[in-house]
Amino acid sequence: MSLTGRAGVISGFRLWVADMHVMVGSIELLLPGAGSLKEKRHVVKSIVGRIRSRVNASVAETEFQDVWQRSVIGVAMVSSDRQLLDKQVSIIRTIVDDNAAAETVEFLFEYV
Repeated sequence: MSLTGRAGVISGFRLWVADMHVMVGSIELLLPGAGSLKEKRHVVKSIVGRIRSRVNASVAETEFQDVWQRSVIGVAMVSSDRQLLDKQVSIIRTIVDDNAAAETVEFLFEYV
């Protein structure tokens, strides 16, 4: 196993900074069957919970909290392995696409 990164010295302390990859994403959803905020939140909470349980990510509804049929879910992940992050994005896409109550309007992920 090899470690990549860089070493440095700050105020007499030796530090090791490993390579770190940060991925952030935004998932915009349309929920045509939601007739109330309660129904919408049930669907969104289900998707957010599945993402959290399947991948190690921070997940939250970030926009349209008071709109019945729209939602934006924000996702952030950090890893030293870029391939792992790519695989996690694929898992997230599958989770979102498998939910029959929500239609994906936009699915954007990028490295920061």
